[in-house]
Amino acid sequence: MAPADQTRKTASRDSSAAASGDSSAAASGSGDDIASRLLGWYDIHHRELPWRITPRQHARGVRPDPYRIWLSEVMLQQTTVEAVKTYFRAFVEKWPNVEALAAAPTEDVMKAWAGLGYYSRARNLKACADLVAGRGGRFPDTEAGLRDLPGIGAYTSAAITAIAFDQPAAVVDGNVERVISRLFSITTPLSEAKAVIRAHVERMMPGTRPGDFAQAMMDLGATICTPRRPRCMLCPLREDCSATVSGDPEHFPVRLPKADKPLRRGAAFVAVRGDGAILLRKRPERGLLGGMTEVPTTDWTARVDGATTEAAAPFPANWRPAGQIAHVFTHFVLELDVFRAEVNVAAPAGHFWSLAHEISGEALPTVMKKAIEAAIPGATKKPSPHYVKRPHD
Repeated sequence: MAPADQTRKTASRDSSAAASGDSSAAASGSGDDIASRLLGWYDIHHRELPWRITPRQHARGVRPDPYRIWLSEVMLQQTTVEAVKTYFRAFVEKWPNVEALAAAPTEDVMKAWAGLGYYSRARNLKACADLVAGRGGRFPDTEAGLRDLPGIGAYTSAAITAIAFDQPAAVVDGNVERVISRLFSITTPLSEAKAVIRAHVERMMPGTRPGDFAQAMMDLGATICTPRRPRCMLCPLREDCSATVSGDPEHFPVRLPKADKPLRRGAAFVAVRGDGAILLRKRPERGLLGGMTEVPTTDWTARVDGATTEAAAPFPANWRPAGQIAHVFTHFVLELDVFRAEVNVAAPAGHFWSLAHEISGEALPTVMKKAIEAAIPGATKKPSPHYVKRPHD
């Protein structure tokens, strides 16, 4: 990327449209002016998040912990901030640095991740921690260096570069896409406008505080420029926002109609021993929900249905219907008919019994927790993890 003072340009209607190749309207203020007002807003209205340092701390010379920024960014992939907070606090209490996470058994990491979804992230998280710890515990401070690590793509590398190391990098998440789409009234469908949006962010990026600028853009989208009922009167960029001027900010970003997700069917079998233990098994390391724990199910996949009756149970027993659960994956919807049986047998090969007080700590994905809850209400519940408050939480 060229130095920020060379890449920033006046965001006039003609120059931004020509530079981006888009016919969108453009904000009226210059990139410098927009960034300055956005940072001023952020200094006062920033979100307090457990992995962040505040603007005041930053001004005093406090710097973010790259480990905490990396961990939070991996957790935030495809997951909301509110859902991540509790998991993040539990992780850093248990594993306060990358060396501690690298030393942890993979099974423990998967258990701690259970319920957060997109489980390939957890496997990549552990692989990345192992690699960084083996290199002395220091994360690369460039986008290119970070992209060489497991589980870190273009967005995550830019976010870590900007936020952890305060280096210029165009950080574009869903919040930023919405802000830019409205600011410049970008009429190109979002799926085709990624490069245009990134170009606008690069032109707006200030020569100082790129990390705060990235977080300010995110916070603006999360708290003011929201998908529904944006609070335009409170926005520091309202005078420059062409969507606000047009009176229809909710029209942006423009999206193509979503295709219906296919429905897949299957069955899940919850076997309960006399002492309350539940029969479980581990899924293969590769593929959907790889390495996670499950109750026995039929052979459903994202592409094909599995059997849906008790005839497909892992062993003969008095299986009784216990309801049906549904779970939405990224590319399909899964419905499972759940069956329950009280048994007193040895665990079949590849299976194991988990005692009632251990169930909540198993590496169960959400879909399997739903299946168990259908058969045994309350079986997977656990209290929220406590945490030790760190100086910049």
